[in-house]
Parts: sequence; structure tokens; C-alpha cells
Amino acid sequence: MNTNVNFAGIKMKNPVTVSAGTFGYGREYSNLFDLNKLGGIITEGTSLKPKSGNKPPRICEIPSGVLSNVGLQNPGIEYFIENEYPFLRKFDTAIIVNVCGSSINDFIEVCKILDKIDIDGIELNLACTDNENDGKLFGRSYESVRDITSKVRKVISKPLIIKLTPNVADITLSAKGAKDGGADGISLINTILGMKIDIEKRKPILGANMGGLSGPAIRPIAVRMVYQVAKEVDIPILGMGGITNAEDAIEFMLAGANAIAIGSSNFANPYTSIETISGIEKYMEKHNIENITEIVGKVTM
Repeated sequence: MNTNVNFAGIKMKNPVTVSAGTFGYGREYSNLFDLNKLGGIITEGTSLKPKSGNKPPRICEIPSGVLSNVGLQNPGIEYFIENEYPFLRKFDTAIIVNVCGSSINDFIEVCKILDKIDIDGIELNLACTDNENDGKLFGRSYESVRDITSKVRKVISKPLIIKLTPNVADITLSAKGAKDGGADGISLINTILGMKIDIEKRKPILGANMGGLSGPAIRPIAVRMVYQVAKEVDIPILGMGGITNAEDAIEFMLAGANAIAIGSSNFANPYTSIETISGIEKYMEKHNIENITEIVGKVTM
């Protein structure tokens, strides 16, 4: 059986990665299992300067998911280069750095720095707000996605992956913007905007009032969006959103994802990714699948 995949020019030993914001830079999880077994690691969102994040509370559990608004807390690109990057490069797995920013220039400057070091790819988080454009999301429209993608594409040579926000009217337009801007791949979906209210205090539970919903609650929406985008664009898709096991991962791949990322399930079960890799291999054996790429987009109607 061959579980190797080539996602957007990034070679992976299997299609299982861990998504940004749920795995840090891998240090804590490395104490639990061998990170070499992963197809890839997508790092914590990394910005030009350190970010302290939003005021607490920043996360709360809800039925079948998690609502959070951490505020992209991270130590910044300089700290990453000096402290986290050497640690990550010890492992034989693809390293993709997630990049966040509050202006297009922020994204460009971080990506220019990352393009000079030995990483495998860059993922842009377009769910960030543009402080130079009234706080609107970078990923709000075809035009905005195409604009930032093309500007970053011009300054880097490494594989460029665009992480799309699902909080739009038509996800396929955002995907087309990424492709037309020169992206090598697309990540979807990011979290869905939600809110929870304390009925006794009559106030939002999260310090930032609203937050991103992740976990199994959003999986059917994520699978639908992957399917829609796969029908409209011909660049690779990294599917994510509520994956908890191999069955979920295979569902995404049948819908059109070339690889998958495990997110909030890492909090509930730190071994989810390893168990998912094993489960995919068992599925391949059961169904006499020689190459995992055979199942991509093979859902029948």
C-alpha cells in the first residue's frame, strides 16, 4: 500500500497533517508520540511581531465542538526562527508554517523571511482582519483573496497554500480567487463564526464576544465545501473541520481533498492523528486500495 501524497508540491509520507492553532509547534505532542509518523505539521499562526492575543475567556466547550477566539497569540517570526524552527527540522515530516497578519505588508514580510529557510510550504490564514481596510477579513471576497495571494506569490518560491474562511456567501469564489492569484493549494475550512451567551450574566462568554466554531459540529459543512470547491478549481485541497478519526478523513478525501488536517480533536485526544493514519491503512487493506490517491474525489452520486 502506498500512502504517499504530493500536496501542492509538498511530499508527504501520508495525507494526515495537524492544523494551525491546535498543535503549537509540536513540542508538547512530541512527548506523546513520534512526530516523524505525521504526513505534515502546520505550525501555530506566526506573525511579524509577537501577539498577546485576546482577553479571556478565550475558549469554551459547546455540544460537539469548541468555540474560541484566542486572538492569534504567538511569539512572532524572529522567535520562531531562533527557537522553534530548529526543533521542527529534527523531524522527517513536512513543515508548513501558518502565517497571520493585520496588513498585507505583514504577510509579505513574514513570507519573505520564511522563503529563505528550509520549510516545505507556507499557509496564509485569510480569516485575519485587515486593519488597513476597516477590519474586514482578508478572505472576504474573490477580489480580496486574489489580491493578497498574488502579492505574496510574487515574493516567494515555496509552495503557497491559502486557508479560506467559510464565513462567505460562496466559498467557490474565494477558491477561484486563490487559484487566480497563484496559489498552489487551498486549505478549508477555517472556523465558522459563532457566539455563546451566559444567560445568568446576560453577557457573551468569550472575552471577544464572538469566536470560531470548530469540531464535529462543523464537519458536514466542511465536507460540503470541499466537494463544491473540488468541482470548481483544479488545485489541491487540504480538507479540515471536525475530523476525529480515519472514517472522517476518508470522507473528506472522497469529497475531493488530497490531504487532511486534524484540528480541535487534538485537544480531546492527542493521539487522533496517529490513530487516523493507522485507520486509513486498514481501510486501504480492507478495500484493496494500492494508492491512497485513488480515492480522492471518488464519491458517487
